[in-house]
Amino acid sequence: MADREYGFDTLKILAGYDSADNKYSVSPPIYHTAAFDFRDTEHAENLFTYKEAGYLYTRVGNPTVTYFSERVKALEGAKNAVAVGSGMAAITFTLLNLAAKGGTILASPYLYGGTIDSFDRLFPEVGVKIKLTRSVLDPAELDKELAESDDVKGIYLESISNPNAYLPDIDAISKVAHKYGVPVVVDNTVATPYIYRPLEHGADIVVYSATKGLTGHGNIIAGLILDNGKLDYYTEDKYPQFYEPIVMLKGKSPKDVFPDNFFIFRAILVYLNLLGAALSPNDAYLGILGLETLSERVAKQSSNALKIAEYLESSPAVEWVRYPKLSSYKYKEVADKHLTRGGGGLLSFGIKGSKEQEALFLNNLKLFHYLVNLGDVRSLIVNSPDTTHSELTDEEKELADIPANLIRISVGLEDVNDLIKDLDQAFKAAGLLDADSSAA
Repeated sequence: MADREYGFDTLKILAGYDSADNKYSVSPPIYHTAAFDFRDTEHAENLFTYKEAGYLYTRVGNPTVTYFSERVKALEGAKNAVAVGSGMAAITFTLLNLAAKGGTILASPYLYGGTIDSFDRLFPEVGVKIKLTRSVLDPAELDKELAESDDVKGIYLESISNPNAYLPDIDAISKVAHKYGVPVVVDNTVATPYIYRPLEHGADIVVYSATKGLTGHGNIIAGLILDNGKLDYYTEDKYPQFYEPIVMLKGKSPKDVFPDNFFIFRAILVYLNLLGAALSPNDAYLGILGLETLSERVAKQSSNALKIAEYLESSPAVEWVRYPKLSSYKYKEVADKHLTRGGGGLLSFGIKGSKEQEALFLNNLKLFHYLVNLGDVRSLIVNSPDTTHSELTDEEKELADIPANLIRISVGLEDVNDLIKDLDQAFKAAGLLDADSSAA
């Protein structure tokens, strides 16, 4: 697969796997083993010092997990990749790796609530400062902020934000960040590589909660870290952790052992190895199966989501709607330029009415699952301010533009007319629509 270019839909089926390495099994096997035999003592030493490629213990490497990460790497157009136990592990390992010696991460305020919660509680405990700032999304303001600080170790943002579906101009942001030698990390969970590939727009590192749209069935917890292999920004004076000797490497540094992959190699060697958030082989296999329908799933979810967004925008029960393919979208110019395959399956809207009416609306839905996941083949709904983003302070909610009446929908693959009718009847049950009105 590495010898020539293939289309996206070929890669999602075949990339990262060779049946000849697995007794010609067409489907990648599940390597359900904790450990792997050594040929001899020399083989063991070579594996432990990374002189030879291979597997020794599933916490730090397993063939099925490798097949999964290699396939996503091909779809993303990345140079290096590692799969881990969750999206939060991917985010945590990445930012700890960047700021291992302390420093500041400038982060967009438009993020998943659990990410912001970790920024508030976890990272300060290990000496990493996270600053939530809208300047991350404004190249001119970002330029001023970076010019005033030499302590910034990374920029962090979401390509399509959760729950607002905001889309930053990553090309412009990356250009400014690179002017100051700062790498850009993009959480591409909502978009998936089918909709958007951040590395093609200047980003340096991409992280995923593969639990979501990437695998699409709500049946695994998984994460990924991928990079573009452009490691010039990680200078020894600013990022000494990549140049320092590690005992396990017999006095060598990550930069010495893997000069073309020292960022992700160090994340594996230090964080995956020692913190242990490993992805199981079985979950990796389910992830591989999910990838095989990525294009079909996301294309239909995008089509369904646009129709639902248009319905909601026309409904008297709705105050506002946020979806990339609407003419009213806040970042319409960027969306038209970059989201050529659709706007994805995530949208949010402001419900008109009291909290009691909001509860009646949610409790009367029949087809939408009321839960906190997204990207599933099933349609999901949740009141984000009270659930996925409930850990945010009032000030953080205001900064993140999350009003109290926000409802988030992750659109699935059901018949879109059935979904619209379900929303309509739930609005009526909540007293937000006249009983004799009909869905658009």
